[in-house]
Amino acid sequence: MATTLLFGRNGQLGWELQRSLSTIGPLVSYARQDADLERPQELREAVRRHRPKFIVNAAAYTAVDKAEENRSTALRVNHEAVAVLAEEAERIGSWLVHFSSDYVFDGRKTSAYVETDETAPLNVYGLSKAAGERAVRDVGSKHVVIRTSWLYAMHRTNFPLRILHQAVESDQLKVVADSVGTPTSASMLADITAAMLRRIGDDPAASSLSGLYHVTAAGETTWHDFAKFILAQAELQGVRLKAGANSIVEGRRADYGGAARPENSRLDTTLLREKFGIHLPEWTVGAAHFVESLVRSKLL
Repeated sequence: MATTLLFGRNGQLGWELQRSLSTIGPLVSYARQDADLERPQELREAVRRHRPKFIVNAAAYTAVDKAEENRSTALRVNHEAVAVLAEEAERIGSWLVHFSSDYVFDGRKTSAYVETDETAPLNVYGLSKAAGERAVRDVGSKHVVIRTSWLYAMHRTNFPLRILHQAVESDQLKVVADSVGTPTSASMLADITAAMLRRIGDDPAASSLSGLYHVTAAGETTWHDFAKFILAQAELQGVRLKAGANSIVEGRRADYGGAARPENSRLDTTLLREKFGIHLPEWTVGAAHFVESLVRSKLL
């Protein structure tokens, strides 16, 4: 049976991909200590050792603000290492699955971005992710590049976890209200990824599915309203908060400094539905399940 090789197993997405990808066949997963994206030869050796049908890259340099000072590291991980994986996928005839970001756009479009829109990143992180996308396309290997946005999970550090912890300790929060996007759970994204690979594995004309796809939950919101929803769900679950859903003050992105970020992060997922027949749930479904799972697991 065909093997899947996963890089970045300890990240918030990689953690979920270990679960979802194990349902489609044998899975070999690597953490940074096993194969570091800053050391290309380790990546080449891993691919050549296992000769997988699918190479799934969930590893990335994701420190958006730090990337402004660590440009070379961000580019090595998010661009050069991705090019190496694309080259190895092409060499052995395997598929490369790689994850990208809404940060490849400048956020000035007034509607949701489609896959064919020109990239125009505002920061080094977005620049490095756009370069990684181009590397995959230029090598020409069979690939699924997945752009997503506002990713969160129970594992590692992310926006809703920070908001919940701050609300337990502080009686007032201030959250950006002038940026719009779609919160997307890593659990859902991992399940969608597995469904896409299952379809590719079953389709004799799978090469026609090679390309770039937007994958987020359905709907849209602001960071401010996302935070309100998360805290309201926590209150419904009986969590004692110093700052409730109605205690959140609206802030502006300009108030926070750091690397520039797109104000519009909406991604149109029509192509995913047309090519794979996948319909995505509203973002509120995943967010409510996220809070419920935290409470049930006694992590909140």
